[in-house]
Amino acid sequence: MLSIRNLGKSYGSQPVLRHVDLDLRPGTIHGLVGANGAGKTTLLHCLYGLLTDYTGQIRETTGLAIREHTGVLPYEPYFYPRLTGREYLEFSLQARRRPLIDFSAWNTLLELPLDHYAEEYSAGMKKKLALLGLLVQDFRYLILDEPFNGLDMGTNLLLKEILLRLRAQGRGILLTSHLLGTLTETCDEITLLAGGTVQRHYSAAQFPDLTADLLDVHYQDKLAQVARLLP
Repeated sequence: MLSIRNLGKSYGSQPVLRHVDLDLRPGTIHGLVGANGAGKTTLLHCLYGLLTDYTGQIRETTGLAIREHTGVLPYEPYFYPRLTGREYLEFSLQARRRPLIDFSAWNTLLELPLDHYAEEYSAGMKKKLALLGLLVQDFRYLILDEPFNGLDMGTNLLLKEILLRLRAQGRGILLTSHLLGTLTETCDEITLLAGGTVQRHYSAAQFPDLTADLLDVHYQDKLAQVARLLP
């Protein structure tokens, strides 16, 4: 299990995360939701080790090295210039000393032009390529920042099915999404982050409360304005 306890992170004098506790268990999908600026991406970066100057504790409870056993999908994947999609996938495997494989079976799902330069892909194709780079590896945990963003409807449906099957294999998946329905349809639990702190952890049975709580936490003033504009 990935365990976060009392996590804090500041940029200068500005705190971004404060006293965050969160667990990601193998065989579960855990959603992270909150408005822009709530600290979601910062939390993911701390968990994966892209940021290290935080307070608190992050550990894998069985002693596994987190980065070795965890794949991360950034919000905006970056690809080196003049690198084809196929070369990116091969590099992803070689960087972790994993054997090369035939990508054709996976690519029948995502339908990418693997022999074209990745930098020339559309935003949605780049997201699919970065996802494919994770799916061809046997990670115990996956950290996915807005994995559904930029994907067409069909690929969104496929991705949901892929995530559910990975969960059934015992993988632990932590993901963010601004599309609340994608979280409630796939997650076992959801954490609401606001102002850098955990407002509430929701079990699946509590998901019906989430929309009302999001409106209450983030949009009280705007709801009042709606009521004035549309009495």
